[in-house]
Amino acid sequence: MYKEQIDMTRLPRHIAIIMDGNGRWAKARGKERTYGHQEGVERVKDIMTAAVKLGIEYLTLYTFSTENWNRPADEVAALMALLLKNLEEELFVKKNARFRVIGDKSRLPQAVQDVCNYMEERTKANTKTCMVLALSYSSKWEITNAVQKIAQKVKEGTLAVDAINEETISQHLATNFMPDPELMIRTGGEERLSNYLLWQCAYSEFYFTNVYWPDFKEEEFHKAIVDYQSRQRRFGKTGEQVTENK
Repeated sequence: MYKEQIDMTRLPRHIAIIMDGNGRWAKARGKERTYGHQEGVERVKDIMTAAVKLGIEYLTLYTFSTENWNRPADEVAALMALLLKNLEEELFVKKNARFRVIGDKSRLPQAVQDVCNYMEERTKANTKTCMVLALSYSSKWEITNAVQKIAQKVKEGTLAVDAINEETISQHLATNFMPDPELMIRTGGEERLSNYLLWQCAYSEFYFTNVYWPDFKEEEFHKAIVDYQSRQRRFGKTGEQVTENK
């Protein structure tokens, strides 16, 4: 059991996941892609529960990218319906977990916007894991939006150009309320970031697995954390420097 190998004193504060492989998982079983998305929702609940048990502070899930709007209309509609059906208030309240959304919410159906806003407000005082859904999200959208906000402040005279630094940019990103992810997991066998948290993942540890998201259960989650803890995070320093500073 991988859970027994986890060092509870060195848990990542923030884990981000690209939940890939729902469609391929379904097709391999002779089913429609939406069947894979339905099963994928169950894994979201399982992994959120596992994160709460471990005490992970933030869990960010790449749920729907800006590029996903280009998928067939019936699949997009089915995904939106799944969101509405499965954002269960009771689940978050029972686990004392928080809910947040990052992304261009203005593009989401009004009903989805309403339930997301309600869930954010309803759970804001909870103290356990904050599950963040990246909805209608892409890093290029996020960084462009941040640049526009910064440029507006410069134009208004409330921010000097030479005062702009990395922290300024981070403060204007959609993720400004949480630390950058220490661990980025991608399921489904692909090995790319797909326009996801590009700024924030500058020093994240990447974990790629061939396991499709519907099969990525608690044991697989624990396995990824054990792998993360086996690595030396150097942030540009040498291994000797890191060891000396411990």
